[in-house]
Amino acid sequence: MSSGAGPVMAAAEFIDRTLQNEGAWHRADDVEGRLGGRLSSYGSSVGAVRGTVRDALRKYKDLDHDGVVQLASALWGQPRPGSKAVFERRLAAIVLLQTRVPLLRHSDLTRIEGFLRSAGTRELAEPLLADVLAPFLSRLGGRDRQRADVVLARWRTDADSQLRTAAAYIHQQAAPEAPPQGDTHERSL
Repeated sequence: MSSGAGPVMAAAEFIDRTLQNEGAWHRADDVEGRLGGRLSSYGSSVGAVRGTVRDALRKYKDLDHDGVVQLASALWGQPRPGSKAVFERRLAAIVLLQTRVPLLRHSDLTRIEGFLRSAGTRELAEPLLADVLAPFLSRLGGRDRQRADVVLARWRTDADSQLRTAAAYIHQQAAPEAPPQGDTHERSL
């Protein structure tokens, strides 16, 4: 079943409204100060963000692949024209993608690239890498993985440091572990 714009927008509004209600001005001031004013903040806790996404997925349970990626994009963007993007909304987009990694397709790498380019902070880029991109890429095989590898090769030389960092992180995750140094004989207990 394909998710239409109605349920996606309703889910985005539910998440936005709930995060605003869960926020506290002192946390919002702390987050905005820590991020240098690049993003706005509602002051919602990480637990509130996770719980809100969980509740939204229960309430809007018919969201398929298209609905999930559309919702993630809606949350990543500005809540209204002329406003700044909101840290907690972007974190909710990451949590959403994290919980729905099995739905993601190789073509979603372009969307993730856009998120990395616009993350604006390691506090968003790192969980996007570790909790979404790495598990997503680890399940790709065959032609889909080959296509993803072409994109990652491009990222390695991109002018955007977030993309170079992402490519290095993925390469490090895929590299085999170094053999142990020193005594390799098993000890008997």
